[in-house]
Amino acid sequence: MSDTLVIPTSVKIVVAGGFGVGKTTMVNSVSEIPPLRTEEVLTEASVGVDDMRLIEGKETTTVALDFGRITINPQVVLYLFGTPGQNRFWFMWDELAHGALGAIVLVDTRRLDSSFPSIDFFERRHIPFIVAVNGFEGSWDHTVEEVRQALDIDPSVPVVRCDARERESSKEVLVRLVQYTMDQLARASA
Repeated sequence: MSDTLVIPTSVKIVVAGGFGVGKTTMVNSVSEIPPLRTEEVLTEASVGVDDMRLIEGKETTTVALDFGRITINPQVVLYLFGTPGQNRFWFMWDELAHGALGAIVLVDTRRLDSSFPSIDFFERRHIPFIVAVNGFEGSWDHTVEEVRQALDIDPSVPVVRCDARERESSKEVLVRLVQYTMDQLARASA
């Protein structure tokens, strides 16, 4: 019997999207370790700057990143990096996305316009991404095809529904992203 040491492959995944779409919630729900969060209380300085439509009860915001980990199997570990959603913190995105295998663009269909910068970011950098429609009240009133058309994304980009509060739902999104990314890599090497 061999006591071979297995060194897992680390895979970096970015969870991105607009302000208040559920990025911190998703990382928290799926991480097997207590996630690192850099949340601060929203202050008067954000009044008139941050779009609080439909998220009036939001009291904190990510100012740098969220970090979590999930072990897929002994050979593969996903490291999750949640981005800050506000424009003034977007300078962090290049660092957070550096070396990422893929990304999840989390969207709230009630405020779909906040998704465009995230999609543009990953398209310009040729980082594979999927769109995950978070299950806020009323957000599933649209079909996947309606969301795809509204976001004007390539037909090959997966659009999935999720509830970022639920671990199993968030895991399914991660699995779909990994499958999609592997398919993209296989096509590129063919």
